[in-house]
Amino acid sequence: MAVVVRIPTPLRRIANGQGEVQVDAKTVREAIEKLEEMFPGFRERLIDEKGELRRFVNLYLNDEDVRFLKGIDSEIKDGDVLSIVPAIAGGYLT
Repeated sequence: MAVVVRIPTPLRRIANGQGEVQVDAKTVREAIEKLEEMFPGFRERLIDEKGELRRFVNLYLNDEDVRFLKGIDSEIKDGDVLSIVPAIAGGYLT
């Protein structure tokens, strides 16, 4: 399942300057793992030591916050868009 991942400006240096990439994944968690394979160090900026989404990182699957779905275990389908949105208050994206 190909999903488009939109990468915010603070993470583009890890993603070789790309603002958008495609990955094949069935869940948000799997998409994050694919991003880690492509761009080592990416996962730690999104996921904490417990394997959960960092507090100051928001992931939107299409227009829905994944926290209101099944979190990072939310299923994705071909053509979905996963947007990474850092909270303005801070976080671990740099």
